[in-house]
Amino acid sequence: MSTTMAKNDTVVRKWYILDAAGKPLGKTAAIAADLLRGKHKVDFTPHVDCGDFVIILNAEKAVLTGKKLEQKYYRTHSGYPGGLKEIQYKHIMSERPELAVHLAVKGMLQKNSIGRKQLRRLKVFRGAEHKHQAQQPQVWDR
Repeated sequence: MSTTMAKNDTVVRKWYILDAAGKPLGKTAAIAADLLRGKHKVDFTPHVDCGDFVIILNAEKAVLTGKKLEQKYYRTHSGYPGGLKEIQYKHIMSERPELAVHLAVKGMLQKNSIGRKQLRRLKVFRGAEHKHQAQQPQVWDR
């Protein structure tokens, strides 16, 4: 019996909806990362981008467990001396919750060109409304 390998031309992409309301941010991000990579498919191939599109709704209602709102920081550095910027997650979750979800999913993807391509298929929305009805997305409930 031979092993089938997915190819870029034969990949069929679907659209899935994840609802983050009341769920831990990390669990939602882990499910989204698996869908973006295509790990739920039978013909998953690690070196081929065979994932699907993911829409995450209600990003503002996602929950950070424990004391992460006060103790967790998002840090960026410009590369220059004194160029470190820190933002507490309580500010990110109140002002830009889409960024918090986006960063959580980004951290769970591959750090190469395939991971960057997969991240482009992630659509995050603050509320329950989205603009991708024409793609007929299915709700992911597994």
